Amino acid sequence: MPLLEIVASKKITATVTLEESTAKQVDQYAAMTKASADDVIDSALAYVFGKDTEFKKWCTDNPTFKASFPLRLKRPAPSTGTKPSTSPAR
Repeated sequence: MPLLEIVASKKITATVTLEESTAKQVDQYAAMTKASADDVIDSALAYVFGKDTEFKKWCTDNPTFKASFPLRLKRPAPSTGTKPSTSPAR
């Protein structure tokens, strides 16, 4: 039985760098659990954060902490407010 329960939820897109061996294991775990690699990474981090009592205490003691090198988030493309044309080209 897998250690992680994969549950999909609202996501953001971020860029991270992994060791090649870690990336391979993420893909293998995703295949085993029939989940996406993104869901495996999210669940693994949530599991670790939930189990790490020292980290929980640190978060409580530092509620306004701002990371020096925050996670690199991919910003969504701005919406133009118009729908693409579905009429045939002339």
